[in-house]
Amino acid sequence: MRLNTNISAYIAYENYNTTSNLYQKSLERLSSGLRINSASDDPSGLAIADNLRTQANSVKQSIENANSAIALTQIADKAMNEQSNIIDIIKSKLIQARTATTSDDGREAIRKDIVKYIEQLDNIASQTNYNGISLLQQGSNDNALSNELSFQIGESASDIIKLNGVRSNSTGLNLTALKNLGEGALTADVAATNMSVLDESLNTLNSFRSDFGSTQNQLESSIRYMMTMETNLRASESTIRDVDYAKEVMNLNRLKIAMEAGMYAIAQANRIQDMMIKYLFR
Repeated sequence: MRLNTNISAYIAYENYNTTSNLYQKSLERLSSGLRINSASDDPSGLAIADNLRTQANSVKQSIENANSAIALTQIADKAMNEQSNIIDIIKSKLIQARTATTSDDGREAIRKDIVKYIEQLDNIASQTNYNGISLLQQGSNDNALSNELSFQIGESASDIIKLNGVRSNSTGLNLTALKNLGEGALTADVAATNMSVLDESLNTLNSFRSDFGSTQNQLESSIRYMMTMETNLRASESTIRDVDYAKEVMNLNRLKIAMEAGMYAIAQANRIQDMMIKYLFR
């Protein structure tokens, strides 16, 4: 036996210290709700969980992008719907101007109405925008073809949904000649000629609306898919990063008992030294 160094006490303390550190870790997990609180807890698990979180956040932003893009397409569609109503009205007026029961004065009044309606159609084209982005023509003061729009819907740079440019104004819909009719220029024959022009204009406008509608459907489908994807990614991250409370509470109780046993072992190791001294010097 040796009195100078209490080996039993050192061993008991070492085991107690290890158990105490594990107990502190368990408390940290229960208080934070996370199984991984630092890289040392699970280096590979942390890397995987962080990648999953980044991917989930990217998908979440893509969903927000898609919702914004849907709002854009809806604004454009409503604007073109009103333009479609205008074309319907103009054709009705041309039919009225074509019949023999309409006088020359009546046709002149109809011409003025038609010009005003086409001007309004152009106003809609110049004013329709989303966050300053012109949707139906190049710009508020530029009636050229609008820019092609690219929506980032996904994690990588290649995950793009595109929307073709349109020119939904009097120039793009071939209504310039009708808009520029001078005083007295609207005759029955002119009205008859432009009725077919209006049909073509409506077909062109409907093709623009169809493109916006198809893009909206594509965006909505992407949102449904990405919402499911985000949920699965969050669940996968949670499995790796979050603590299982039932399991951890059980582990905490086990460590608590081990700590109490360790404290008892230290006390007993010190008691052996005391007993030895008492025996030797009684």
